[in-house]
Amino acid sequence: MLERFRTDERAIEGLPIRLVVALVVGVASLSVMLNMLNGLAAIGVTELDTRPVPEVTTPGNQTLAVQVVDPDGTGVSNATVVARGESVVLERPAVARTNASGYATLEVAPKLGPNQPDGELGFEVKPPAGSQYVDRRGNTRVLVVRD
Repeated sequence: MLERFRTDERAIEGLPIRLVVALVVGVASLSVMLNMLNGLAAIGVTELDTRPVPEVTTPGNQTLAVQVVDPDGTGVSNATVVARGESVVLERPAVARTNASGYATLEVAPKLGPNQPDGELGFEVKPPAGSQYVDRRGNTRVLVVRD
């Protein structure tokens, strides 16, 4: 039986193909790993937050000043702020762009339900194009309370 394996030369026929397949799989894996390393630049992004003034308001027509800030509290210019009703009703979202100090002025008219004593108005931030800023976490909200 051992002699049969010594004289069998078929195993060598599949070896080059197996080496080529292993090389292709290895190159593909290396490519994926390098792309992951290039994606590590996303770790260096900065999360934004909002600082609305006032933080507590009443239903009806209101003017809110919302500052978009980085973690150090510095205002971020050219960001777009969108106000949306979280647990209050807005007829339409309010949108404004921040100035050089990071402030945007929004005109909103939040409404509470008939038996709803309070609710929240939320904000979403679209960072300036080409910046290292992101808005992935929840932002500071405005509390809307009945008069």
